[in-house]
Amino acid sequence: MTNDAKLQNTVAKKSAPKKRKIASLDKRKARVGWIFVLPFLIGFVLIYLPIIFDSIKFSFFKIVIQQGGGFILEPVGFHNYLYALLEDPDFVQTLVTGMQELAFDIPAIIIFSLFMAVLLNQKMVGRAVFRAIFFIPVILATGLMETVEGQNILGTYMDSANGIDDGSGSSAANDIVSAVDIERLFANMKVGTELMETALTWINNIYDIVNRSGVQMLIFLSALQSISPAIYEACKIDGATAWETFWKITFPMISPMILVNGVYTIVDAFTTQSNSVMMFIKQVKNSGNGNEFSGGGDVISSAMSWMYFLIVIAVISLVALIFSSYVFYQRRD
Repeated sequence: MTNDAKLQNTVAKKSAPKKRKIASLDKRKARVGWIFVLPFLIGFVLIYLPIIFDSIKFSFFKIVIQQGGGFILEPVGFHNYLYALLEDPDFVQTLVTGMQELAFDIPAIIIFSLFMAVLLNQKMVGRAVFRAIFFIPVILATGLMETVEGQNILGTYMDSANGIDDGSGSSAANDIVSAVDIERLFANMKVGTELMETALTWINNIYDIVNRSGVQMLIFLSALQSISPAIYEACKIDGATAWETFWKITFPMISPMILVNGVYTIVDAFTTQSNSVMMFIKQVKNSGNGNEFSGGGDVISSAMSWMYFLIVIAVISLVALIFSSYVFYQRRD
């Protein structure tokens, strides 16, 4: 090729319009996603991140109040953590009790929400009304209603007004059934006291379980409706029963949502205002409990909060690890 031909070819390439690179659909979705979460990220960096940093810093320091006003921080290492674990008489006990309560509540919430989602997914008259009824507690359990429920104002009023004081510190207005009722029911069944206490706890907590199952129920409903009807038709043709269809088709197909609901329920249960550990930490902060070496309840409550946070992360990681080994993901190839 001669020099003139090369020159003409170069000029033609430069004069030709450049093709715009069109972003793929996944990249455009990713951009929209980042734009959607951008306000949260900005608020987290500017507002929450400094608060988190100060909370961690206070847990390793002692607050010394100055005579002229103000305070200074003196480093004490892990003393606040050791004081909460070894010297505080109530923190560990409250933590163990709270973990035991959640060990019963979380499975009950997931099982109940899955059971109701399967029922509400069936074709029946008034299905939309029943779905709304079960989701109403989620709307009510916010703001003022959550504060009222967390302080147990209604229960206190019922105790003082209509409750029957039997000297045990509890009231017939609060409990649906009593231990005597369960003992009579299980008298001839040779059931141990631990199972009886578990059944009693679940029955008396049914109100709280129903109130905290609305979001999980909605997630399960969306998962059930995403299953193709053709799969169920094939099962009917093959002669599968409803029991076999549930365990062979429905349960594996919604198993990813079981993992999602498990993590959501754990986070919700560990951070609700009615959680005994959260209430105890708040009480320590407001009352200023602590010793002279630590400098008050603020630093002790910070140490307790971060230990509680690490426990929550450990529980979530353990549950996610166990559930993920049984989760079935449908391939859409």
